Amino acid sequence: MMRSLYAGVSGLQNHQTRMDVIGNNISNVNTTGFKKGRVNFHDMLSQTMSGAARPTDEVGGVNPKQVGLGMMVASIDTIHTQGSMKTTGVMTDVAIQGDGFFIQRNGNQQFYTRAGAFGLDENGHLVNPANGMRIQGWNAETADGETFINTAADVEDLQIPVGGKDAAAATTEVELASNLDKRTPLIPAGATAAETREGTWSIDKVIYDEFGNTHTMRIDFTRVPGTQNQWQGEVTIDPDTETPTNTLVDVGDENNDTNTFVVEFSNLGTLQSVTDPQGDLIEEGQLQVGVSFDVVDAALEDGEQVRQNFNLTLGEVDSVVNSMTQFAEKSSTKAFRQNGYPMGYLENFKIDQSGIITGVYSNGTNRVLGQIGLASFTNPGGLEKEGENTYVVSNNSGDPLVGESGTAGKGKIIAGALEMSNVDLAEEFTDMIVTQRGFQANSKSITTSDQMLQELLTLKR
Repeated sequence: MMRSLYAGVSGLQNHQTRMDVIGNNISNVNTTGFKKGRVNFHDMLSQTMSGAARPTDEVGGVNPKQVGLGMMVASIDTIHTQGSMKTTGVMTDVAIQGDGFFIQRNGNQQFYTRAGAFGLDENGHLVNPANGMRIQGWNAETADGETFINTAADVEDLQIPVGGKDAAAATTEVELASNLDKRTPLIPAGATAAETREGTWSIDKVIYDEFGNTHTMRIDFTRVPGTQNQWQGEVTIDPDTETPTNTLVDVGDENNDTNTFVVEFSNLGTLQSVTDPQGDLIEEGQLQVGVSFDVVDAALEDGEQVRQNFNLTLGEVDSVVNSMTQFAEKSSTKAFRQNGYPMGYLENFKIDQSGIITGVYSNGTNRVLGQIGLASFTNPGGLEKEGENTYVVSNNSGDPLVGESGTAGKGKIIAGALEMSNVDLAEEFTDMIVTQRGFQANSKSITTSDQMLQELLTLKR
């Protein structure tokens, strides 16, 4: 009788544990990044009444006789299945689609989480605003003018310098893709102002010096007399200002004393060559013209005027893609790219699916600021919950494998979204019914055993 009583007690106790886990799951149904728990049972020790006997020549074998002594909790698992995504539109909210954990730091201790409701503190650190833990990743580094992220280094606090400056950069390249109308008339000798204007096609483009000052580059194209496919280009910097900038063009190896060059097209309208008045010629590959001008408001260097140099790229020989052409179509003013810009301030930032944080500056430039790191584990179910949606490493989780998203089994990052809890209420309510019935059945076995003991006690009556 006593065995069934204690078996029933073990059933009551462990079904209560299961109900506790179910209650915790239901209470966290709306907790960002929460991973539900699951209770598994197994039977306890069994008391052997008689052992097994092997077959003999006379009789067959006999199975053992054992009475179970109840049940116990086998495991309480954390189920790391993917939760649904909820779009928030907040640029600091991030979610992981796939495996992996965000890394948070508190002092020298690291925590891991799936909840990506992050924000910025007053120092620009990316943090979990609920507890102030700093999000870990890699800040961008700059060397020789190139920005890169070293994801092989140890993770560090991510910092986004909102309001930080982006230094001005001088224009070093201007690319042309204009069409010069083959029907443009030649400018005759002694031409009037109207005839000169009709035979000239001008291209304007804003460029920048090293201080971020703007300058207007103007190229006036006119047909070369006595030819069919040649045009002269005259380059002038700041043509409408009173202060001359002494614009010079260099096509070959030495500077010329003029600001003109000649570009030649084929009968098919594609680029063929570019030449300066001294006869220096380029007729293969990418055609470029070197241009220099005085930066009139710069301090003299060694007593000499500071000059700025940039390349004027006309395009590829025999190409019509992003190259100058000569077709019988209306001329187009298309200087489609230049690489200079003024000073700007960081106004905004965005996060892509690789976790790379890109800053958007007021001068129109984009700069890589850093990258969010992710950690994965051989056995994520072995992590220990530390509260506040965080986990820590345990003896059975394995060491964290830190890297960028999308590599080594890590998922991709979705910005402007949060991962919802993976608790399924239908499943939890079903488990609640099953647990309640199990608890009820075990209590019935206790009351039945008690009734049997009562009958035993009344035998003497």
